[in-house]
Amino acid sequence: MISVTGIGVVSPVAVGRRDFWSSLLQGISGVAPIESFDSSRFRVHIGGEVRGFAPEAWIRTVEPSTLGRASQLAVAAARLALEDADLTVEQLDSLRTGVAMGTTSGEPREVECFDDQLLAGTSSQIGPEFLERYPGHRIPANIASELGLGGPNVLLPTACAAGNYAVARGLDLLRTGRVDRMLVGGADAFSRITFSGFARLGAVAPERCAPFDRERQGMIPGEGAAVLVLERTALAAERGARIYAEVAGYGLSCDAHHMTAAHPEGDGPARAMTAALQDSGLNADQVDYISAHGTGTPTNDRLETLAVHRVFGSRSRRVPISSIKSMLGHTMGAASAFEAAVCCLAIHDGRIPPTIN
Repeated sequence: MISVTGIGVVSPVAVGRRDFWSSLLQGISGVAPIESFDSSRFRVHIGGEVRGFAPEAWIRTVEPSTLGRASQLAVAAARLALEDADLTVEQLDSLRTGVAMGTTSGEPREVECFDDQLLAGTSSQIGPEFLERYPGHRIPANIASELGLGGPNVLLPTACAAGNYAVARGLDLLRTGRVDRMLVGGADAFSRITFSGFARLGAVAPERCAPFDRERQGMIPGEGAAVLVLERTALAAERGARIYAEVAGYGLSCDAHHMTAAHPEGDGPARAMTAALQDSGLNADQVDYISAHGTGTPTNDRLETLAVHRVFGSRSRRVPISSIKSMLGHTMGAASAFEAAVCCLAIHDGRIPPTIN
């Protein structure tokens, strides 16, 4: 068995597991007018930014200024996760502790910085700083460098599902016996590139994210990082660790239906949920809560609901469902890692966060 023993989060509503969970249960929104860049050229002007973040409070081995924004958020979340698990770096077997992180965009702010210099005429060449900070694999690599970890290290750039892919990869490595512990999760930084893309698609809501609301108008981009500590249950019990939940299994679906459009009958998510139940040895009647993708776009919410009906049948109207994106915004590659953390906390505390708006 594989257990979750630590949760570290850096989010638009709070930093740290305790304040994060309290804020969500109270329905506090982290969405506000954008501060990190001038949004005057857009029709929409709100986002889920992590405000007042001081990376030097968490990054103690590596020079914080040499890390991109997503890496800074990820390292902070990893530190918080270890602290929450009551583990020190010295207690870890560095070669049997790995890192798996997901992301959507990697370090897009580095591209923006280069573009700004190019347009301003102050630089026309990519320098070593860009090459050291930009590549996406730097996110898990920077966590390993900060904590001195020499185990398996992988980045999974699988968009919104990336954080859950990282959890799945950690579970696979633990099941095979290659590692004793894994730091898994996702991270993404708020950026003009991401915001511009969704704004051009007309997918960004003008005022609020209202998942599953009849008048919903779209998603809201956000940022953050969430990291879980996974370890063998026997190892966790041996040291008297608090166990939030068991990672029983997972399901994936890569149906390649369309580059941007979901299957009209919700086939992909339905198959993923079915596979997760099969891998876990559970059935739909044993599910007490669904943490939805719940982006607030008309298409996603309709098709996600359809997929839930396909898998849960007559129980679909009785299983509690909520979307924390109503409070955090869509944190891209960190989104499903946040939702995995929320599922663990819901199981541990017996409470469910609301869908606001």
